[in-house]
Amino acid sequence: MDRFDLSYEHLLGIRFAINAFIATTIVWFTLRSLGVGNPIWAIASMVAAADPEPIEARRMFRCRLANVVVGCVVGFGMLLVGDGSDWLIPFALALTVLISSYLIRIKTMWRQAPITAAIVLATGITQGAKAAGVESGLRKVGQVIFGCVVGIVVSWLMSKVWLVKPPPERDEEEELPATA
Repeated sequence: MDRFDLSYEHLLGIRFAINAFIATTIVWFTLRSLGVGNPIWAIASMVAAADPEPIEARRMFRCRLANVVVGCVVGFGMLLVGDGSDWLIPFALALTVLISSYLIRIKTMWRQAPITAAIVLATGITQGAKAAGVESGLRKVGQVIFGCVVGIVVSWLMSKVWLVKPPPERDEEEELPATA
């Protein structure tokens, strides 16, 4: 047990809650003041990147960003070369999954790539304007980047303000009962 008779995992949970509170406050009020009506993509990205362990926060940042970029590129490409058919979405999602799985190979957050492609394409197709899909994708990428940056910065700062050390590794020999 650690401080206040709490385990390492419990302390990390408390720090994650504090990270989420601080980062959500920053993301929500900043984007709302800039006129973003629904900053949900930034909030979701911030939660993924506000991990209480900074190394994991950096990993999540890279994974999420890579997959969002893949989804946007495929979505933009299909939107720009396609004819606006509803059939673009299933093909784009399948293509996005293949690119994410076999070329990018970042399994963590790999579902983010087809979700992003679907958002870009669906916006462009339903509004009948390619520009609307491109604009929607760029806004989403901007929110994801902003949310991730806030999450990773808060995670790093909190790890400096409140150091939570993992428990020391125990030797296996210490754990074995003595036999007579």
